[in-house]
Amino acid sequence: MKSGSVGDLWWKNAVIYCLDVETFHDSDADGVGDFRGLIDRLDYLAGLGVTCLWLMPFYPSEQHDDGYDITDYFAVDPRLGDLGTFTEFVRTAGAYGLKVVIDLVVNHTSNQHPWFQESRSSPDSPRRNYYVWRDEPPEDWETTLFFPGKQETNWTFDEQAGQYYLHHFYSHQPDLNVQEPMVRQEIHEILGFWTQQGIAGFRMDAVPYVVDSRGGVEEQTITPHALLQDLRGFLQRRKGDSILLGETNLPPEEVADYLRSEDELQLAFNFHLNQHVFLAFARQDPQPIREALAHLPSVPDAGQWANFLKNHDELTLDQLSPSEREEVFEAFGPEPDMQLFGRGIRRRVPTMLGGDERRIRLAYSLMFSLPGTPVLFYGEEIGMGENLDVEGRLAVRTPMQWLPAEHGGFSCEPDQQFVRPMPNGERGPQQVNVGDQQQDEGSMLNWMHRLIQRRRETPEIGTGEATEFDTGDPSILALRIAWDDRTVLVLHNFSDHERTADISEALSEAVVERRDIWGDRRYEPEDDASVQLSAYGYRWLRLIQRGQETLL
Repeated sequence: MKSGSVGDLWWKNAVIYCLDVETFHDSDADGVGDFRGLIDRLDYLAGLGVTCLWLMPFYPSEQHDDGYDITDYFAVDPRLGDLGTFTEFVRTAGAYGLKVVIDLVVNHTSNQHPWFQESRSSPDSPRRNYYVWRDEPPEDWETTLFFPGKQETNWTFDEQAGQYYLHHFYSHQPDLNVQEPMVRQEIHEILGFWTQQGIAGFRMDAVPYVVDSRGGVEEQTITPHALLQDLRGFLQRRKGDSILLGETNLPPEEVADYLRSEDELQLAFNFHLNQHVFLAFARQDPQPIREALAHLPSVPDAGQWANFLKNHDELTLDQLSPSEREEVFEAFGPEPDMQLFGRGIRRRVPTMLGGDERRIRLAYSLMFSLPGTPVLFYGEEIGMGENLDVEGRLAVRTPMQWLPAEHGGFSCEPDQQFVRPMPNGERGPQQVNVGDQQQDEGSMLNWMHRLIQRRRETPEIGTGEATEFDTGDPSILALRIAWDDRTVLVLHNFSDHERTADISEALSEAVVERRDIWGDRRYEPEDDASVQLSAYGYRWLRLIQRGQETLL
């Protein structure tokens, strides 16, 4: 059983909210969200109950990859504000009790970054080795195209340099060479600069590709693990409770290697579990989740999985078998324009689940009760949809919908052309928006606020040890989560019929009462070991032992 101080490891019971500044709120009527607009909405975010804001890239960029093609790591995109406004934002967020995590994108830069321009200028450039140059691509190189149809190769010839450069992603994003000590020093300076601005840590982009391990660099002196240990050590010398949250879409055992040493990542996104959650919903059978949980390796007390339903990219299904992937495509993205790169779905959760509020709420209750830290993508709290008319991944990155108007209250200038068009139809801003839902006690927004509040009041989920138990009904996923002397049961019914769960396997003689702390409706108290669940119902129960009667 795990134990420890919740406060010492704040990320264990955080609720992380991901947003893109340019699509959140426009304060100056130019059609682009900005830090001033974000500051104006901090009261909303604090009221929602989230505890940590993760900002997608806000640096100067050529905007060929929604800000991930960075041209300056030490500045703010002038469309969004300046460093002074950023610092004001961080301080104001802190006053609301909100921590701030920002994207760390050091697997590549823009090809317009001054480092790359200097690197390509001459073989004798001091920054030549900032990137990976070869006279010819390695003969044994196994090409991996992350963006099929948009990307043709991992090596591009540069006329000025007279050599090929490596890029795991788009050709306008040359890979940095972290084997070069000066590059690692540059990354230290990036970490130190933004930590000094008051942030609480970094979400590290594409962790497995920050260090090339496939032969692009002839002499490899630093491993991925050594690099993370170096960055973690530097960060914690600057700010002891700062975090590294890794994007690591790898098999569970490989991801756990980044968490196990206690001096690399504190959190890693659980892509494996995420993909099996959607397979379970496609089948209306929780067995894929049971199997995924069984395959999750244990991690140290200071390590943590980060759980999500929908992130800012496509719903990636690359860890499923081809037949399993087709099941999820058929259920949630049957049309070709709903799919992306042959591996994912570019839709949000409400549209994938057909707008069925019961299943939508079941999905989020499940996500918030799985072992780990929950991560929300902006707009999930109101049930925003996507705009499939917008190209690629950007379909789910449309402006936040604040008011019941065509422009969604995103900007004070409704006739302005926005950074991205709003969705329309039944998930457009006139039908789905913050303003209307704030006035409706039964809305998705108010339900999500209560869910977040209940999750924060249930530290067992983030800190305890979860074990699956048998209820006698395969339609019900049941977890027993124990932390110190406290125990919570979470049950979720994947069936469209009412079910009865036998929880006797999770009880002991010390339990004197079981108390509902969250559910899809108010259930009548039961005296035996049977627990009722509505169709697509869910219940969280706290087991009360003698002497714990005052626990909520």
